[in-house]
Order: sequence, then structure tokens, then C-alpha cells
Amino acid sequence: MAQADTLVALVRAVSGGDHQMFRKSAEALIQEEKSKGHRVLAERLEKALLTASAQTSLFQSNAQRTKQSQAYGAAPKDLVAEVVPERSLDSLVLPEGIRSQLRELVEEQHRAELLHAHALSPMHRVLLAGPPGNGKTTVAEALAFELMAPLIVVRYESLIGSYLGETSARLKALLDYVRTQRCVLFFDEFETLGKERGDTHETGEIKRVVSSLLLQLDALPDYVVVVAASNHPELLDRAVWRRFQVRLELPKPTRAQLTIFVASIAKKCDVNFGVAAETIAKRLLGLSFAEVEEFCMGVVRRAVLSTQINDAKAITMSRLAQWKKRLMPKGEVASDE
Repeated sequence: MAQADTLVALVRAVSGGDHQMFRKSAEALIQEEKSKGHRVLAERLEKALLTASAQTSLFQSNAQRTKQSQAYGAAPKDLVAEVVPERSLDSLVLPEGIRSQLRELVEEQHRAELLHAHALSPMHRVLLAGPPGNGKTTVAEALAFELMAPLIVVRYESLIGSYLGETSARLKALLDYVRTQRCVLFFDEFETLGKERGDTHETGEIKRVVSSLLLQLDALPDYVVVVAASNHPELLDRAVWRRFQVRLELPKPTRAQLTIFVASIAKKCDVNFGVAAETIAKRLLGLSFAEVEEFCMGVVRRAVLSTQINDAKAITMSRLAQWKKRLMPKGEVASDE
């Protein structure tokens, strides 16, 4: 074991240098260990080599950073927003089948070393699909919470460039940055980057971005958990689909789920809605979790301002009447129940 640690340290030391000869020697050493059947040691050496290469690429001199920022139009940290997760998986109202699959991913990540010892990798790519407002972002946050890792959200306004090759270059800078740490990387509205390349209406630049994205995703280490969310999964490139080991659809909530959700908000805010959670759920059935949360918080705000937190029945009934008549998107109607 001491010899293995020495070899790993050697690879890290020589791969961080400028001499290609040392790097080639390290790669030859890895191949030799593989040929001997020392797969665990070879994987440790490969990981050390990849980590050192990523760190060398990331921690450049000030002059190189300035040049990179000018080329990409943004520094890597400007391309993302880092969020401290606060919601656990148990706090979310999810179908048991979906919760079970997410729990399996969390377990594999926590026991990654055991899987590595058997030449296996933990699941680390999740595709979430479904209508907006039904929990895709909160699932990403909950995964980060369970993994005790930061949630890194991609900022498309900084990532998408107007010049040829600019978006691909920024995407590479972003992924080089996230690979230096254990984290959950979240792509919301993933169809923005992963559009079907066969679409004749898309430009050649978008197709190059998709190709670059696929290569970059394949190169990410398994301690970076990628969560991609899409409201329009039918727009995603077919090659994008097979990159994700876990694919989940988050549908609109059922009446039973909404009942639990409304009750949890009332308890958390310490407000008595004055109307049974099941009744509220029945009246709001068909809405997303986000819309129902907004309804409940509207009642909570009015109850606090009018000092009616112990019995907000009048406020709740008034709000239900308002929501029945509210403006809806074309093709949708408010619930008549």
C-alpha cells in the first residue's frame, strides 16, 4: 500500500510539470499496472493524473487568467451560481418510485470507494423532465443536501456567447472548474444546450455546442453529479439521452400529494388555514407544486398582516375564489372544483 501511495504521489508531482516526457512516463506506468491486473492501483493513478491536470489547467498564472477571461468573455466562476442546499429528500413530496431511485444514487455516491474497488463507478448523471414548477430544481437541491456538496447552477446568460466558438470555450472553462470539487452541477432548461442536432432550423454553432457538451460530460469524474432538467425533453438530442443513467419524469402532483404539501406549509409557517388541507388540494388540483406554494404563501402573508394566523379561514376562502378567476395561459383553465 505504501508503494501504491508513493506511485500516486509521483504521478501527481510529474503531471503538474511542464515536461511532456514525465507525463508520458506516468501514462505508461498506468498501462503497465493495468496489464498486471492491478486495476485498483491503475484507477488511482489515472484519477491522480486527471486531478493534477485539471488543477494545472485551473490554477494558471494571473497573466494567463487575464488572457483566458478576454478569450471567453467570462471567468469560470462568473458562469455559475453556487447555492447552499437546505432541503432534504425526505422534505420533498415525491412518488415513492422516484424517491427510491434518488436514494440509490445517493447511496452509490456515499459508497463510491467500494464500487471503485470493484472497477465500478457510481451513478452521477440525472435527467429530470416534466412541466415547470413540479420540483426539478428542488430535487437537484435535495441531492446536493444529501451528498453534503454545493449546488452549482449554470448561468446561461453568462455561458451563451454571440461569437463563433465562444459558448463551447466557456462550457469547457465551466466544466474544468467544477471537476476540481465534489458538487452537484445543475443545468436548468437543458434543451437550451442539448438540442437535437438533426433540427434543420438550428445553426451549425448550436450543433458544435451539443457535440462539445457531450464530450465534456463524458470526461467529468463521477464525483461531479450532473442534474439536467428540461420542460421539453422531446427537443433533446438523442445522444444526450444515453448520457444519463437516471431519467425521471416529475408529473403534476396528485390530490393526495397536494394534501401533504399544503399541510406541511401550514405546519412550517405555523398558520391555521381554517380549511382542511384536503379541501384546498381538491380546489387547486391540476396546479403545480410551485403554484400551490404561492397560493399558500399568499394566505400566510395576509394572515400575518391581519393577525389571523390562528384562524385564516376567511382569507383562505377569499383567495380560493380569486384563484378560480385568475388569468391562465392560453389553452389552460382554472379548476372548477
